[in-house]
Amino acid sequence: MPVETQSPGVVRRLYDWVLHWAETPYGLPALAALSFAESSFFPIPPDVLLIALVLGAPGRWFRVAAVCSIASVVGGVCGYGIGIGLWHVVEGFFFDHIPGFTPDVFAHVSDLYEQWNFKLVFVAGFTPLPYKVITITAGVAKINFPIFVLASALSRSARFFLVAALLRKFGEPIREFIDRYFNILSIVFVVLLFGGFVLLRQLAGS
Repeated sequence: MPVETQSPGVVRRLYDWVLHWAETPYGLPALAALSFAESSFFPIPPDVLLIALVLGAPGRWFRVAAVCSIASVVGGVCGYGIGIGLWHVVEGFFFDHIPGFTPDVFAHVSDLYEQWNFKLVFVAGFTPLPYKVITITAGVAKINFPIFVLASALSRSARFFLVAALLRKFGEPIREFIDRYFNILSIVFVVLLFGGFVLLRQLAGS
């Protein structure tokens, strides 16, 4: 599963620390906390712990995916709140210490919101794009809040339930496949999804 670029040693230690929760009784609460934090500042995606928990208890796949999805959306709302109310206070910290945040990326994403709103949040929520950049930038740009929550809920649920369902059905072999091809698969999914929306719009207008 893709991990955002930072010092390799730091990321590896964080990755191992996240995974160790799967071997404790607190795996599900840890997943909720990780999923919440990743939506606004934490560099390790929750998928790594979600995968370990589902492989360890396949019968709980739905519950695990639901917890991960809900916590991620709530974390995204927190990121939106940071953007709309605290960005002028914390922007230096984010630019200096949070992977994925640079002034250039932030400015570019802000410009994209003028045209893409729902689509941008959805794509970032489903794909390996840094979701925290999107949630905070959405707040700074003051995009429509209900649209933001809807796009986040749909995309994050689609991502986590898809991964959990595949692991439930196919087990360890699909984990290796997801690790290797998740970036490509998520991009193909989004292209097909929005291609379908465009087709429906054309058919409705014909």
